[in-house]
Amino acid sequence: MEEEEGQIPEILAEVEKKKEVDLNTLFPGKNYDLNHLFPDEVTRKLLYELKRNKREIERFIKSLNFEEE
Repeated sequence: MEEEEGQIPEILAEVEKKKEVDLNTLFPGKNYDLNHLFPDEVTRKLLYELKRNKREIERFIKSLNFEEE
């Protein structure tokens, strides 16, 4: 049981590495390297979440507009 508990943080660390955010693909068309501009992974994840939330809000507003018509 203790071995399994010791493996969980290692597995979570692996998953986090795989989920690294590439800002250049998230915000295409920029003439500069966004990953170099924002090297901190926490900032990258924040920008990713902001973009995702914006997309969800836009979908929600669109569905409200659709229901009004």
